[in-house]
Order: sequence, then C-alpha cells, then structure tokens
Amino acid sequence: MEDTSSQELAPSKAPLGSLGPHEAAATLITLEEQEPPGCSRELVLARARAACRCSRGALGRALLRLLPVLEWLPRYNPRSQLLGDVVSGLLVGVVAIPQSISYSLLANQDPVYGIYTNFFCNIIYAATATSRHASVGSFGVLCLMVGQSVTRHLQLAGYGDSSAALGDNSSSPRNGTEPCDRSCYAITVALSLSFLVGLYQILLGVLQMGFVAVYLSEPLLGGFVTGSSLTIITSQMKYLLGLKIPRHEGVGSFILTWVDLFRHIRNTNICDLLTSLVALAIIVPVKELNERYKERLKAPFPIELLVVIAATLISHYFDFERRYKAAVCGDIPTGFRKPTVPDFSLFPSLALDALPIAVIGFAMTVSLAEIFGKKHGYAVSANQEMIAIGMCNLIPSFFYCFASSAALTKTLLKESTGSQTQVSGLVTSLVLLLVLLWISPLFYSLQTSILGVVTIVNLRGGLRRFRDTPRMWQLSKLDTAVWWATMLCSTLVTTEIGLLVGVCFALLCIIFRTQRPRATLLGRVRDREVYEDQAAYKQLSSISNIKIFRFECSLYYANKDYFKAVLYQKTGLNPVLLAASLGSRARPEPGSTRGCCGCPRQGRSRAESPPGDACAPSTDMHTLILDCGAMQFIDTVGLSALKETHHDYQEVGVQVLLANCNPSIRQRLREGGWAGRAGGQLAFHSIHDAVQFAERWHRGDSRDKRAAPPEPEEQQHFQVSL
Repeated sequence: MEDTSSQELAPSKAPLGSLGPHEAAATLITLEEQEPPGCSRELVLARARAACRCSRGALGRALLRLLPVLEWLPRYNPRSQLLGDVVSGLLVGVVAIPQSISYSLLANQDPVYGIYTNFFCNIIYAATATSRHASVGSFGVLCLMVGQSVTRHLQLAGYGDSSAALGDNSSSPRNGTEPCDRSCYAITVALSLSFLVGLYQILLGVLQMGFVAVYLSEPLLGGFVTGSSLTIITSQMKYLLGLKIPRHEGVGSFILTWVDLFRHIRNTNICDLLTSLVALAIIVPVKELNERYKERLKAPFPIELLVVIAATLISHYFDFERRYKAAVCGDIPTGFRKPTVPDFSLFPSLALDALPIAVIGFAMTVSLAEIFGKKHGYAVSANQEMIAIGMCNLIPSFFYCFASSAALTKTLLKESTGSQTQVSGLVTSLVLLLVLLWISPLFYSLQTSILGVVTIVNLRGGLRRFRDTPRMWQLSKLDTAVWWATMLCSTLVTTEIGLLVGVCFALLCIIFRTQRPRATLLGRVRDREVYEDQAAYKQLSSISNIKIFRFECSLYYANKDYFKAVLYQKTGLNPVLLAASLGSRARPEPGSTRGCCGCPRQGRSRAESPPGDACAPSTDMHTLILDCGAMQFIDTVGLSALKETHHDYQEVGVQVLLANCNPSIRQRLREGGWAGRAGGQLAFHSIHDAVQFAERWHRGDSRDKRAAPPEPEEQQHFQVSL
C-alpha cells in the first residue's frame, strides 16, 4: 500500500517584504515521502526461509565467515609477506616467554599453563580472526580477574592460601584414583572459567551483539585498566619483597594487602629485594630507550628475556633457593597433558565471574583489531572477532589453559616489526612449542621476584594514563569523572564492581547530559540567513518581538520539565502565570500587537500605553520560534510538553512556530496532532523561513488590527506541511 503523504518545502527566494502573504504560490515545492520498508509477515517468513536454506554455496560462505584463514591463506604471497611475518613472530615469541610465566603467577597458576595458553590461542586466532595484526595471549587485567576467582574458589574448597602457586606443587593429573592437589584444583577452576568466558563471547558474536562494546567508552576502559594495574602491582609486591602473605580478595583487598606488606616488612628476603631492584634498574631504562628510538630500531631490544635468562643462570649457579631461601619457579614439565573437560559442577559459581572477563576480553580484542585495521586499510568484523576470541578461550580450556584476549604490548610489537598476516602468530606458537618441548625445565631456578618485575614493568602504560587526566579535564569534565570513578572503584573495591560502576556512571552521565542540555536564544548574523547563539557570539542582532529558542537535545520524558523551565527563563515570559493574571479578561489573538483589553503591547511608547491598572500584564513578544535542529527524536511525553507549550503561549497571544525538524520528528508531530487542526502546519524548513513568516504575519496584523492567522493554504508557501 503506497504512502501518498508528502512534505511541502518552500525556501524563500525573494527578499524580505517583497512578497505578500497571499503571493508567490509558484515557489511551492512538494516532496513525496519514500514508502516505508515493509514489515509484513510474508517478508519475515521469506527472510527466515533464506537464512535456513541449506546449499553448497551457503555452507561455503558460512565456512569462510567462521574460518577467514580459508580466504586469505590461498592468496598468501611468501615472497613479499613471509619475511616480515617470521621476524615479527619470533620477536613476539621471545617477549611472550617471560610474560607467559609471569602472568601465570598473576592468575594463580603454575608457569606451564601460561605457556599452554599463549601457544594454543595464537593458533586458533590465526584461523578464525579477521584482524591481521592483533596478538592474543595472556593479558594482565584478565589474569588478575582469573586469579581472584581462582583464589576465592581455592578458599571455598579448603585449600587455604599459598604465597605462590609456583613451585609448591607439581602439576598432578586429576583422575578417579589420585586426589587433586592445590595446583590441580586451581587449573580446574581456571579452565572451567575459560570455557564459560569463551561460551559467552561466542554467543555474543553469533547473536550479532558486537555493538555491546560501544558502551565501554575509552575513559571507562582507561580508568579500568589503570585501576587494575594498581591492583596488579599491589599483588606483585610480595614477590618483589619475598614475603609470604595471604592473597586478599573482595572489597578492600588493595588496602588490606598494603597493610599486610607493611606489617611483615621486617621479614623481607634481602636476596629477592636486591634481585628485584637490579632487574628494575636494568629493564625500565632499556624499555624506555626502546620506545624513544622505536622508529630507528628495526626491532626492540629483548631486555626482558635476557634478564630472565641471566637471573636464572645466576640463581642456579649461586643456589639462591637453598642459601637465601629465595622463591623460585620450580619444576616446569615438558610436553603436553592429556585433554580434559571442564568441571561442570563449578559452572553455577563461575557464571557471574565469567561475565566481566568475557566483556573486557572481547572489548580489548575488538578495539585493537579495529584500530590496526583502520590504520592499514582493511575491514574487521567485530562479531567475527568476538567469535574468534571466544574460540581462543573455549577450545584451549580442554588443554589446561585460562582466559586470554588481545594484548596491547604484543600487538604493538607485532605491528611495528613488519607483521603482514596471522602467519606471525603461528611463528610465535612455534617458539612457545620449543619452550614446551625442551627449554621449560631450564627455568627451574628462576626467581618469582623476577617474574613480578616483568609483570610490573609491562603495566607502565596503564600508570601513564594519570598524566593524561589534566588534558582530559580540559576537554570533558564528565569523561574525567567517569575515568576517576572507574579507576577508584576498580582499585579500592573490586575489578568487577569497578567495571559495573564505570558502565553505570557513564550511562548516568549521558542521562545527565540529556536531562539538562544546553539551551539558548539565537540572534541573526548581520545580512545573513544564519542564526547563532547570542551567549556565545558577539554582534548578533535580535529580531523585534520574536524569540528564537534552541534546545540542544532530544525532547523526552526526563527533560520535559527542564525544557519548560529554561524556555520560560530565556524568553522572560511564563505564559501560565501570565494567563492566570489575565483571568477572565479577553485574551489577545496570537501575533496581535494589542494587549488583552486592546491596549498596546509592551514596547510601545509610554504616551500610548494606558495606566497600569487599566490593562493586564502583557508581553512584547508576538512569536516564539523553537529551533528543533538538535532534536533527534521526541517521545510521547515530549510531544505532550510541546503541545502544552503551544497552547499556553497561544493563550497569551504568542504564536509558536517550529523550525529545522527532521523527518522523524515531523512524522511524530503529524501523528500526534501538533497544534490541532488550525495550526497544524506551523513547522518550518529553516529558522529564516519561520522568521519571515512571523514578520509578514505581524505586518498583516498591524494593518488589520484584528487579523486572524492565515489559512493553511497561505502558510504552505513558507513552511513544511505536516
């Protein structure tokens, strides 16, 4: 069924005053509306049948969407791409070795599980991702959240707390005859959690809910990362000092940990402390030099790996473990373990823990993928990236891995060292495979304090965000408030609650911005058909007896009272109070130059005005123009407020005109019966059209003394028909 309604637009091409209110009908422009897209039952069924139709072509397209590697690998050019991918993959693999071991400590796991995680997820991501540059693996913030969940479940299971999950137990297999020790139960919790995280992410991707990431704004994510970085540094301090203190979880864990650190400071292991200070003194300056001269260097200097190797050799040959009681990694087994299945009995208690990990994981992955995709000019599918990172968490959970996501540090390194495709991720997995098969036992004597140093040094980016807050405050105070609220809650309460508070606070800021938006009166730029904010710009001329009001937000239920209040304040006229003061006296006609008793309006000379007790209060305004250009929508409550405003001003002799309404608002006004039948067409295509109409109407009223509003046919020349 065709929609025959139309919008009539008539831009005024003649000079002001050159056309009378009954002239120039020839300039009328009629625009016929597009037929709205159908939503019939037949269309829905047709789309459903097309989606469910199974054919060879449909299966092929679905397989290509699920495994993008099948699309780009046949076009791979070894001559131009292989060298960059190999060099980049080797360098990322070198960096991933110490990070895999150190982040295992953060996740409360044995070192081998961190190597497993980085090995498997790189292979899976290479096959399923649309990004060519994102590097996945263990990520500090996620490892912290995993470690918090694991520690809580260890305490609930009666395992208590250990100063480290490293070196205390071997990775004993869990079967029906052999009891599960602390290390075994810790990885069981972590892999079950990873399974749920991957399941959530895949479901979000399949349901095309990639848009969820837009609710995690940059200030929110920045505050969350900084708060989590402070929490991670706090949790690693006991390893740098060689203290054996319990790992606190829940509300106030940040403060409780520092209290325990100062309480047991006298028990500091001098060997661990000195080793940590020397490692920091070496790693930090070299990494700063790497960043400063990254454009000149072909590849960053692998200082972390060299420090780890040197510290392992020194610890081994000087026997730090036996002579100074230094904590070391202990035995790291080689090879792979038999696949296992998650513990389904843990799912009810882990379901809530997995949700924020899944959200943060896919948000980091999608954001990094889109950043580098835009930089290098290729398309990235947010939904497919969610499925890819979900696969990287779900499938490896059967191989003793914990949750992972894209990591900023390794992604930057990968992109800056010439990576072309995800073949570099396969090279990184090959490096980790060599570690798993032959090299891992050599890290037996590596001190946990060195792992703590590696973890802390990689958090410098999160701490540097403090330097950006003054600039952020100048740009947006509300965004800065979101940053600080998220950061403080993530640090002082818990990371999960901090994320939730940040999201809620950011949404409240949006509501606050729309509930009390900017509102202003407009003036005309001299000799132009342009109208701007009188409070922001000088040399704007006001138009006699006409007020132009701009409300810079959509009009809906939350701001309709503020709309009326600020309108009355800016125009200097409260029509409700004025109408009450008029009482039962004759009301002036809209646009009339006379008061309620036929007396001249304010703005006339005192000689023409009657005594104050002879005429009720009046106003020098005959027309109010509402600029709706900033309004995206109007709900039913906002429409009612608009109709009430029109009625109230009409009662005191002021006509209300609308300008710059978008098609959706014009549709709502038409359906809602804006201004009734008589004035249902007082909505104009531009502010200047409305001003011209008001001035012509006012001149006609001055000639006729009691002129009625022109008929709709006469108005259509100047306005948009509703």
